[in-house]
Amino acid sequence: MSDHTFQMIAIVFYMCVMLGIGYFAYRRTSNIDDYMLADRGLKPWVAALSAGASDMSGWLLMGLPGAIYVTGLHEAWIAIGLTIGAWLNWKFVAPRLRSYTQIAQNAITIPSFFEKRLKDRKHLLRIASALIILVFFTFYVSSGMVAAGKFFQASFGWPYLNGMLFVAAITLLYTLFGGFLGASLTDVAQGVLMFAALIAVPIVAVFRSGDISTLGSRITEANPQAFNLFSSFDETSWILALVAIISTAAWGLGYFGQPHIIVRFMALRTPGEAKVARRIGIGWMFLTALGAICTALIGVAYFADEPLSTADSETVFLLLSQIFFHPLIAGLVLAAVLAAIMSTMSSQMIVCSSALVEDLYNLMGRKGSPKSLVLLGRLGVLAVAVIAALLALNPDSSILELVAFAWAGFGGAFGPIILLSLYWRKLNAVGAFAGMVSGAVVVFVWGNIAALSGVMYEIVPGFLVNLLVAWLVSRSTYRPNETIESEFTAMEDEVGAKARA
Repeated sequence: MSDHTFQMIAIVFYMCVMLGIGYFAYRRTSNIDDYMLADRGLKPWVAALSAGASDMSGWLLMGLPGAIYVTGLHEAWIAIGLTIGAWLNWKFVAPRLRSYTQIAQNAITIPSFFEKRLKDRKHLLRIASALIILVFFTFYVSSGMVAAGKFFQASFGWPYLNGMLFVAAITLLYTLFGGFLGASLTDVAQGVLMFAALIAVPIVAVFRSGDISTLGSRITEANPQAFNLFSSFDETSWILALVAIISTAAWGLGYFGQPHIIVRFMALRTPGEAKVARRIGIGWMFLTALGAICTALIGVAYFADEPLSTADSETVFLLLSQIFFHPLIAGLVLAAVLAAIMSTMSSQMIVCSSALVEDLYNLMGRKGSPKSLVLLGRLGVLAVAVIAALLALNPDSSILELVAFAWAGFGGAFGPIILLSLYWRKLNAVGAFAGMVSGAVVVFVWGNIAALSGVMYEIVPGFLVNLLVAWLVSRSTYRPNETIESEFTAMEDEVGAKARA
């Protein structure tokens, strides 16, 4: 059999496993809480691995290795910032959000949490945040479909449309029927596959290339700046270099506002289990990021005689896996790339579905049976997938450029409101709405002005403006509310009791 045949066997096997997990979750989904939040029954390791897999996408296996291959370790600042941001998110947001969303009338979505936490009777927060989710995530899902189409086009010579529709259909099926539990369990399998691939490639490469010291010498010969984490200080003034590092590491700020990640916190069985989940999740993230970085550096040495072009640099992980492994194993490594793409898409589809059903349909005063609401949730997933697929029909679409923009959008619009909701009693609906809108506008404007976005990533000004506006407006319009006070105290008491246990 040809190499491509072996690789396709591995990928088809992977796809069948994903569908099997989706069917397993389907048999355990009976109501809207099951479909949207797995009835708050995720074990810590499931929540941790599913959060990591849905977070990283193809960036971890292709984007990060490609960037480091081209410029050296300086690009690792984004991984450092993300790891720190993820740890802070698990440490300071996860336990309080898990507790507060249940205390605040069992909120099962981020928009409904904002409304119930702040007693927004005008529903402005819920509508605005649901619309932000729908707009950004529809484009985000579409970007994953574009990536999938290009993956099959580059790896197997498939027509772009065939590859895009194939991945979209498989992801849609297991998400459509399995719901949040299906997306989470498939994310776990995908997270394990990504972990195995990112650890195996550099380990095998080291054994194939000789001892580590020889390999290090070959890397520095090919690129003297490869191991220089502070190379930007050699290229410009220290002020600009510091700004560049802060801008890159600031990706970590986005974690506080990413709905498809923090919804895992809400699905934990208890607030106390966030501690175990944090250790598992950050351990997974650290080792996979380290594997991606090592793979890139090894690629510098391995392709020293015939360096990859900048355009092909993102394939360094795939090329090394095809060189070092049997085609069947290389096919599983290719499946890990699909896993990264599909895990993100499925999580985003579920969040969009919850925004449509829980935050917009129910808000109109419509009531339905548990089965009818689950059906509406599935129809919501289908609608988002169809619109995303239509947007992805053009392989030259600029949608992929919106991934970083969408990350900044969620971080700038939701991040400060999440933090203030969990740590400041005096935040009110007016302040939260003003901050959310201000943050989103600043991200949009800043991100579309090259002279500004080229100096500082738009999440930084968006986050800071949101935080300042929400604080100032809430301070000036604050009115005591006994229900808010009692719920906030109950949340602090529960989290404190779990921490002491």
